Amino acid sequence: MTTLPRIAPMLATPGSLPPARSEHLWSTETKYDGQRAVVYLPGDHTVLIRSRSGEDITAAYPELHALADALGDVPVILDGEIVVLDEAGRASFERLQPRMGLAGSPAKAARLAAQAPAHLVLFDVLFLDGQDLTRAPYIRRRATLTQLIEAGPAWSIPTAVTGRCREALELAHAQGLEGVVLKRLDSVYEPGRRSPAWIKIRNVRTVDAVVGGWLPGQGRLGGLPGAVLVGEYEDGALVYRGSVGTGWSERERAELARLLDVAAIDDCPFTPAPAVPGARWVLPRLVAEIRYATRTRAGLLRHPVWHRLRPDLAPEV
Repeated sequence: MTTLPRIAPMLATPGSLPPARSEHLWSTETKYDGQRAVVYLPGDHTVLIRSRSGEDITAAYPELHALADALGDVPVILDGEIVVLDEAGRASFERLQPRMGLAGSPAKAARLAAQAPAHLVLFDVLFLDGQDLTRAPYIRRRATLTQLIEAGPAWSIPTAVTGRCREALELAHAQGLEGVVLKRLDSVYEPGRRSPAWIKIRNVRTVDAVVGGWLPGQGRLGGLPGAVLVGEYEDGALVYRGSVGTGWSERERAELARLLDVAAIDDCPFTPAPAVPGARWVLPRLVAEIRYATRTRAGLLRHPVWHRLRPDLAPEV
């Protein structure tokens, strides 16, 4: 049995599409909304799965253990993302969340595996049969991966498209996917580093949301809003859609604080009232444009970011 080195996952840098003239230097893969995983298969039909932080999460995903038998005696380290798919075949972080954190509860993990089975998307190979592949270019590692792995009941290799970054991003947007990851064909694997050789681009969605409350900031933000609570009107009721705490400049935060102070009220304007300790309520008059990645099944915004106040819009009841 081969003793495998421990390798921290390489991370992508948020960015934008490369110039059209250099698209041929990049490969594009779908960005999956899941839990990053480095998979260690020493060749003795066992498997060890580590999270991005290095935690052993093997017991949380019993349905993935069969990968060890599928690869047999080949010592290998693989990089990928653990996801749970919805009815449309899209990765749903909301469905994955109950599966996370169960490494110490194998019985519960087994029960949930039957209800919301995990799927492992494998997109890189870092070590193979005694050879460290991290210094090999991405294009070679990708070819090795596709030769090594056949799709199984709980794992697969994502499609990679070379030279058509814009088309791939547009297609991901049309299919309601989270976004794409661009990888330079000549890039080496940089363990533990957030590298510009991998670029992640999220599909940006926007909503004109109504501000119904806020949470005070901490430390140097004392007295200023640390986050605002936003919602949308449905059948005449303001329905809570989540909190937004990033995206302001200092000037915008100060101006927002002034507007929130003027609009202060005692009663929660949301129906039903969200369980947000320490919230302060305001008249639902301010409209803000919020950027976000996706929505949960309950309608909450995921990864919301403040874009701008919309004084030109009135709340649409």
